[in-house]
Amino acid sequence: MSTDWRHIWETIRDWDNEGRKMALATVVKTWGSSPRPVGSHLVIDNDGHMEGSVSGGCVDGVVVTTAFEVIEKGEAELLKFEVATDQAWEVGLSCGGEVHIMVEPLNDVQKTCAFLLDGDPHEIRELKSQIMTDEGEYFTHEYKPALQMIVVGAVHISQGLVKMAEALDIDVTLVDPRTAYASEERFPGTKFMTDWPDEALVKIGINSSTAIVTLSHDPKLDDPALEIAMRSDAFYIAALGSRKTQVQRRERLREKGFSEAEIARIHGPAGLDIGGLEPAEIALSILAELVSIRRAENIRGIA
Repeated sequence: MSTDWRHIWETIRDWDNEGRKMALATVVKTWGSSPRPVGSHLVIDNDGHMEGSVSGGCVDGVVVTTAFEVIEKGEAELLKFEVATDQAWEVGLSCGGEVHIMVEPLNDVQKTCAFLLDGDPHEIRELKSQIMTDEGEYFTHEYKPALQMIVVGAVHISQGLVKMAEALDIDVTLVDPRTAYASEERFPGTKFMTDWPDEALVKIGINSSTAIVTLSHDPKLDDPALEIAMRSDAFYIAALGSRKTQVQRRERLREKGFSEAEIARIHGPAGLDIGGLEPAEIALSILAELVSIRRAENIRGIA
Protein backbone atom coordinates (compact mmCIF):
# COMPACT_ATOMS: atom_id res chain seq x y z
CA MET A 1 0.00 0.00 0.00
CA SER A 2 1.27 3.42 -0.94
CA THR A 3 2.28 5.55 2.04
CA ASP A 4 0.18 8.57 0.97
CA TRP A 5 -3.03 6.90 2.13
CA ARG A 6 -3.40 9.03 5.27
CA HIS A 7 -3.67 12.26 3.28
CA ILE A 8 -6.28 10.67 1.00
CA TRP A 9 -8.43 9.53 3.91
CA GLU A 10 -8.11 12.87 5.66
CA THR A 11 -9.44 14.42 2.45
CA ILE A 12 -12.28 11.90 2.38
CA ARG A 13 -13.25 12.78 5.94
CA ASP A 14 -13.16 16.51 5.18
CA TRP A 15 -15.23 16.13 2.02
CA ASP A 16 -17.74 13.91 3.78
CA ASN A 17 -18.15 16.56 6.47
CA GLU A 18 -19.01 18.98 3.65
CA GLY A 19 -21.68 16.63 2.36
CA ARG A 20 -19.94 15.68 -0.87
CA LYS A 21 -20.66 12.40 -2.64
CA MET A 22 -17.50 10.50 -3.53
CA ALA A 23 -15.97 7.48 -5.21
CA LEU A 24 -12.61 5.93 -4.38
CA ALA A 25 -10.41 4.45 -7.11
CA THR A 26 -7.70 1.99 -6.09
CA VAL A 27 -4.99 0.22 -8.09
CA VAL A 28 -5.56 -3.48 -7.33
CA LYS A 29 -3.28 -5.15 -9.88
CA THR A 30 -0.33 -4.08 -12.04
CA TRP A 31 2.03 -5.62 -14.55
CA GLY A 32 4.81 -4.20 -16.68
CA SER A 33 5.05 -0.43 -16.98
CA SER A 34 2.20 0.61 -14.70
CA PRO A 35 3.14 4.07 -13.36
CA ARG A 36 1.56 3.71 -9.90
CA PRO A 37 1.96 0.85 -7.39
CA VAL A 38 -0.79 -1.40 -6.07
CA GLY A 39 -2.77 0.35 -3.34
CA SER A 40 -2.53 3.83 -4.87
CA HIS A 41 -5.73 5.87 -4.41
CA LEU A 42 -7.64 8.56 -6.27
CA VAL A 43 -10.73 10.06 -4.61
CA ILE A 44 -13.24 11.91 -6.81
CA ASP A 45 -16.30 13.88 -5.71
CA ASN A 46 -19.50 14.45 -7.70
CA ASP A 47 -18.25 17.87 -8.87
CA GLY A 48 -15.05 16.44 -10.33
CA HIS A 49 -12.66 17.48 -7.59
CA MET A 50 -9.83 14.96 -7.23
CA GLU A 51 -7.06 14.05 -4.81
CA GLY A 52 -4.38 11.42 -5.43
CA SER A 53 -3.57 9.44 -8.56
CA VAL A 54 -3.88 5.90 -9.87
CA SER A 55 -1.87 6.26 -13.05
CA GLY A 56 0.18 9.41 -13.13
CA GLY A 57 -2.38 10.78 -15.57
CA CYS A 58 -2.61 8.22 -18.38
CA VAL A 59 -5.89 6.59 -17.28
CA ASP A 60 -7.17 9.06 -14.71
CA GLY A 61 -9.63 10.60 -17.19
CA VAL A 62 -11.41 7.30 -17.77
CA VAL A 63 -11.40 6.60 -14.04
CA VAL A 64 -13.03 9.97 -13.28
CA THR A 65 -15.79 9.34 -15.84
CA THR A 66 -16.40 5.93 -14.28
CA ALA A 67 -16.42 7.49 -10.81
CA PHE A 68 -19.33 9.75 -11.81
CA GLU A 69 -21.30 6.66 -12.90
CA VAL A 70 -20.38 4.81 -9.72
CA ILE A 71 -21.52 7.72 -7.54
CA GLU A 72 -24.82 7.93 -9.41
CA LYS A 73 -25.56 4.18 -9.46
CA GLY A 74 -24.06 3.33 -6.07
CA GLU A 75 -22.38 0.26 -7.56
CA ALA A 76 -18.65 -0.46 -7.78
CA GLU A 77 -16.87 -1.21 -11.04
CA LEU A 78 -13.56 -2.87 -11.90
CA LEU A 79 -11.62 -1.33 -14.79
CA LYS A 80 -8.96 -3.32 -16.62
CA PHE A 81 -6.45 -1.58 -18.85
CA GLU A 82 -4.18 -3.92 -20.79
CA VAL A 83 -1.73 -3.19 -23.56
CA ALA A 84 -3.57 -5.54 -25.92
CA THR A 85 -6.80 -3.54 -25.77
CA ASP A 86 -7.73 -0.49 -27.82
CA GLN A 87 -8.57 1.30 -24.57
CA ALA A 88 -5.01 0.79 -23.30
CA TRP A 89 -3.59 2.51 -26.39
CA GLU A 90 -6.09 5.35 -26.00
CA VAL A 91 -5.08 6.04 -22.39
CA GLY A 92 -1.33 5.79 -22.86
CA LEU A 93 -0.26 2.26 -21.88
CA SER A 94 1.14 1.54 -25.34
CA CYS A 95 4.63 1.09 -23.86
CA GLY A 96 3.50 -2.22 -22.37
CA GLY A 97 1.70 -2.83 -19.12
CA GLU A 98 -1.48 -3.68 -17.32
CA VAL A 99 -3.36 -1.98 -14.53
CA HIS A 100 -6.63 -2.96 -12.85
CA ILE A 101 -8.43 -0.20 -10.98
CA MET A 102 -11.35 -0.68 -8.64
CA VAL A 103 -13.80 2.23 -8.38
CA GLU A 104 -16.13 2.11 -5.37
CA PRO A 105 -18.77 4.50 -4.04
CA LEU A 106 -18.00 5.96 -0.62
CA ASN A 107 -20.94 6.02 1.78
CA ASP A 108 -21.10 6.36 5.58
CA VAL A 109 -17.31 6.78 5.75
CA GLN A 110 -16.91 8.33 9.21
CA LYS A 111 -16.47 4.98 10.98
CA THR A 112 -13.90 3.93 8.40
CA CYS A 113 -12.07 7.25 8.73
CA ALA A 114 -12.00 6.91 12.50
CA PHE A 115 -10.67 3.35 12.20
CA LEU A 116 -7.87 4.39 9.83
CA LEU A 117 -6.94 7.82 11.17
CA ASP A 118 -7.64 7.86 14.90
CA GLY A 119 -6.17 4.57 16.11
CA ASP A 120 -2.63 3.59 17.09
CA PRO A 121 -0.36 5.05 14.37
CA HIS A 122 2.02 2.09 14.73
CA GLU A 123 -0.57 -0.53 13.75
CA ILE A 124 -1.26 -1.97 10.31
CA ARG A 125 -4.92 -1.65 9.32
CA GLU A 126 -6.81 -3.68 6.74
CA LEU A 127 -10.04 -3.09 4.86
CA LYS A 128 -11.74 -5.48 2.46
CA SER A 129 -13.10 -4.14 -0.80
CA GLN A 130 -16.74 -4.35 -1.78
CA ILE A 131 -16.08 -5.71 -5.26
CA MET A 132 -14.67 -9.02 -6.45
CA THR A 133 -11.42 -8.64 -8.39
CA ASP A 134 -11.23 -12.26 -9.56
CA GLU A 135 -13.46 -15.25 -9.13
CA GLY A 136 -14.05 -15.52 -5.39
CA GLU A 137 -11.35 -12.98 -4.54
CA TYR A 138 -11.62 -9.51 -3.01
CA PHE A 139 -8.89 -6.91 -2.74
CA THR A 140 -7.58 -6.24 0.77
CA HIS A 141 -6.38 -2.70 1.42
CA GLU A 142 -3.36 -2.87 3.71
CA TYR A 143 -2.55 0.45 5.34
CA LYS A 144 0.89 0.56 6.90
CA PRO A 145 2.12 3.26 9.30
CA ALA A 146 3.71 6.28 7.67
CA LEU A 147 7.42 6.03 6.97
CA GLN A 148 9.63 7.31 9.76
CA MET A 149 13.39 7.54 9.93
CA ILE A 150 15.47 7.79 13.09
CA VAL A 151 18.90 9.30 12.44
CA VAL A 152 21.54 8.85 15.14
CA GLY A 153 24.25 11.48 15.01
CA ALA A 154 23.80 15.17 14.19
CA VAL A 155 26.72 15.24 11.76
CA HIS A 156 27.28 16.91 8.41
CA ILE A 157 25.78 14.02 6.43
CA SER A 158 22.67 14.22 8.60
CA GLN A 159 21.96 17.77 7.42
CA GLY A 160 21.51 16.64 3.83
CA LEU A 161 19.80 13.40 4.81
CA VAL A 162 17.15 15.14 6.89
CA LYS A 163 16.28 17.59 4.10
CA MET A 164 16.07 14.90 1.43
CA ALA A 165 14.02 12.58 3.63
CA GLU A 166 11.51 15.30 4.38
CA ALA A 167 11.15 15.91 0.63
CA LEU A 168 10.10 12.25 0.38
CA ASP A 169 7.47 12.75 3.14
CA ILE A 170 9.48 10.68 5.62
CA ASP A 171 8.95 11.67 9.25
CA VAL A 172 12.48 12.24 10.59
CA THR A 173 13.71 12.30 14.18
CA LEU A 174 17.34 13.22 14.78
CA VAL A 175 18.94 11.75 17.91
CA ASP A 176 22.15 12.99 19.50
CA PRO A 177 22.86 13.64 23.20
CA ARG A 178 25.58 16.10 22.22
CA THR A 179 23.61 19.33 22.40
CA ALA A 180 26.34 21.27 20.60
CA TYR A 181 25.60 19.10 17.56
CA ALA A 182 21.82 18.65 17.82
CA SER A 183 20.73 22.26 17.76
CA GLU A 184 18.05 24.31 16.05
CA GLU A 185 20.77 26.45 14.52
CA ARG A 186 22.35 23.50 12.68
CA PHE A 187 19.06 21.71 11.94
CA PRO A 188 16.34 24.35 11.61
CA GLY A 189 12.83 22.93 11.78
CA THR A 190 14.07 19.40 12.49
CA LYS A 191 12.58 17.24 15.24
CA PHE A 192 15.43 16.03 17.45
CA MET A 193 16.00 14.32 20.79
CA THR A 194 19.02 14.61 23.08
CA ASP A 195 18.43 11.31 24.91
CA TRP A 196 20.95 8.53 24.58
CA PRO A 197 20.11 6.69 21.32
CA ASP A 198 18.90 3.42 22.85
CA GLU A 199 16.57 5.31 25.18
CA ALA A 200 15.36 7.54 22.35
CA LEU A 201 14.50 4.59 20.12
CA VAL A 202 12.35 3.05 22.82
CA LYS A 203 10.55 6.35 23.40
CA ILE A 204 9.93 6.96 19.70
CA GLY A 205 8.68 3.46 18.97
CA ILE A 206 9.78 1.22 16.11
CA ASN A 207 7.52 -0.55 13.62
CA SER A 208 7.76 -2.13 10.18
CA SER A 209 7.73 1.33 8.56
CA THR A 210 10.76 2.55 10.52
CA ALA A 211 14.25 3.11 9.13
CA ILE A 212 17.17 3.54 11.52
CA VAL A 213 20.44 5.11 10.34
CA THR A 214 23.48 5.60 12.58
CA LEU A 215 25.91 8.28 11.44
CA SER A 216 27.80 9.43 14.54
CA HIS A 217 30.79 7.18 13.82
CA ASP A 218 31.08 6.82 17.61
CA PRO A 219 30.48 3.28 18.98
CA LYS A 220 29.22 4.75 22.25
CA LEU A 221 26.28 6.23 20.32
CA ASP A 222 25.87 3.96 17.31
CA ASP A 223 26.17 0.53 18.93
CA PRO A 224 23.39 0.95 21.55
CA ALA A 225 21.04 2.14 18.81
CA LEU A 226 21.94 -0.79 16.56
CA GLU A 227 21.42 -3.24 19.41
CA ILE A 228 17.84 -2.02 19.77
CA ALA A 229 17.32 -1.85 16.01
CA MET A 230 18.47 -5.39 15.21
CA ARG A 231 15.78 -6.92 17.43
CA SER A 232 13.04 -4.58 16.25
CA ASP A 233 10.62 -4.57 13.30
CA ALA A 234 12.56 -1.83 11.48
CA PHE A 235 12.63 -2.51 7.73
CA TYR A 236 15.95 -0.73 7.15
CA ILE A 237 18.99 -0.48 9.42
CA ALA A 238 22.16 1.20 8.21
CA ALA A 239 25.45 2.28 9.77
CA LEU A 240 28.05 4.70 8.46
CA GLY A 241 31.68 3.61 8.39
CA SER A 242 34.38 2.04 6.26
CA ARG A 243 34.52 -1.70 5.64
CA LYS A 244 37.17 -1.95 8.34
CA THR A 245 34.87 -0.13 10.76
CA GLN A 246 32.05 -2.51 9.84
CA VAL A 247 34.22 -5.55 10.59
CA GLN A 248 35.11 -4.14 14.00
CA ARG A 249 31.45 -3.32 14.71
CA ARG A 250 30.31 -6.84 13.82
CA GLU A 251 32.91 -8.32 16.12
CA ARG A 252 31.73 -6.16 19.02
CA LEU A 253 28.13 -7.21 18.40
CA ARG A 254 29.08 -10.91 18.24
CA GLU A 255 30.81 -10.55 21.60
CA LYS A 256 27.55 -9.17 22.99
CA GLY A 257 25.67 -12.26 21.85
CA PHE A 258 24.01 -11.09 18.64
CA SER A 259 23.55 -13.75 15.97
CA GLU A 260 24.91 -13.59 12.44
CA ALA A 261 21.36 -13.21 11.12
CA GLU A 262 20.73 -10.23 13.39
CA ILE A 263 24.03 -8.57 12.50
CA ALA A 264 23.36 -9.16 8.79
CA ARG A 265 20.34 -6.84 9.05
CA ILE A 266 22.72 -3.89 9.25
CA HIS A 267 23.55 -2.32 5.90
CA GLY A 268 27.11 -1.18 6.19
CA PRO A 269 28.71 0.80 4.78
CA ALA A 270 25.38 2.63 4.65
CA GLY A 271 23.91 3.39 1.24
CA LEU A 272 24.14 2.16 -2.33
CA ASP A 273 27.56 2.33 -3.93
CA ILE A 274 27.12 5.33 -6.25
CA GLY A 275 30.66 6.57 -5.78
CA GLY A 276 29.53 9.42 -3.56
CA LEU A 277 32.14 11.36 -1.59
CA GLU A 278 30.43 14.58 -0.51
CA PRO A 279 28.04 14.52 2.48
CA ALA A 280 25.00 15.21 0.30
CA GLU A 281 26.00 12.42 -2.08
CA ILE A 282 26.33 9.96 0.80
CA ALA A 283 22.94 11.08 2.09
CA LEU A 284 21.49 10.47 -1.37
CA SER A 285 22.99 6.97 -1.48
CA ILE A 286 21.43 6.12 1.88
CA LEU A 287 17.99 7.24 0.80
CA ALA A 288 18.37 5.39 -2.49
CA GLU A 289 19.10 2.18 -0.60
CA LEU A 290 16.19 2.79 1.77
CA VAL A 291 13.76 3.29 -1.13
CA SER A 292 15.05 0.25 -3.03
CA ILE A 293 14.52 -1.98 0.00
CA ARG A 294 11.09 -0.54 0.71
CA ARG A 295 9.97 -1.04 -2.87
CA ALA A 296 11.35 -4.59 -2.91
CA GLU A 297 9.17 -5.34 0.11
CA ASN A 298 6.15 -3.95 -1.76
CA ILE A 299 6.83 -6.22 -4.72
CA ARG A 300 7.03 -9.26 -2.43
CA GLY A 301 3.75 -8.20 -0.83
CA ILE A 302 5.26 -7.48 2.56
CA ALA A 303 4.33 -3.78 2.63
